[in-house]
Amino acid sequence: MKNMIRLFSAVSIISIGMILVLFNLGVIAFDVYEIWVYLYPIFFVLVGIKWIIQDFRKKGKSWEVGSFFLLFGLLLLLDRLAILSFHFFDVWKLWPLFIVYIGVYFLKWDKSYSDTHWNNIEQEDNSATFSKFSIGTYEYTKPNWRAEPTKLHALFGDFYLDFSKAFIPEHEIPYSIRSLAGDVTILIPEHVPFRVQAVVRAGEIEIVGKRVDGVHRKLSFQSDNYEHAIRKIDFIIKLEAGSIRIEQV
Repeated sequence: MKNMIRLFSAVSIISIGMILVLFNLGVIAFDVYEIWVYLYPIFFVLVGIKWIIQDFRKKGKSWEVGSFFLLFGLLLLLDRLAILSFHFFDVWKLWPLFIVYIGVYFLKWDKSYSDTHWNNIEQEDNSATFSKFSIGTYEYTKPNWRAEPTKLHALFGDFYLDFSKAFIPEHEIPYSIRSLAGDVTILIPEHVPFRVQAVVRAGEIEIVGKRVDGVHRKLSFQSDNYEHAIRKIDFIIKLEAGSIRIEQV
């Protein structure tokens, strides 16, 4: 709350200064009401810029929300300057931005596997399972199903993997699961070491008793004997919205 008050105060002072500059240059004429009319669009612009910068610096903000605020504030300012017509309740006209954000997510998915561990796996084993932009449920529950390097990408979907029923070869097996929305449930035998990096934009993560929930949540786990184990599984899981649960059985 203190940060928001400080931010609003700073933006207000900056905005008033900018409005006074425009007034002195003869760009605008104003009364007390017009100060507010110009003030709150500038607030949206500055907050949007701040969130975009913080997202690029990995400080937990969302560039999507930041870009939305930035565009919304700019359109309001252009309306105030009589360049175009755009009012506060015209915000619904910006709904196509959500389609743009989904498209950007697709591009980010394609570029996100720069990790050298995955690059080595792809060079050594071209048989990795790869399902992209699909909708549905993934279930791995059949007796003696074979665990192998796998990438699962879904637009929307639920994932249920029961490794207690799987044949797990004696080497490190990477698994990557990504979805815009869905639930991930993984059951893994207690004698099989594993490592996981889990990220959810909005939702919850629970890994062998450790739990986090909310917005922009991350949770990592690694078995004590993972580094020296011959048979082990490496998970990378990212959801935009949903839940991730990993239990030992």
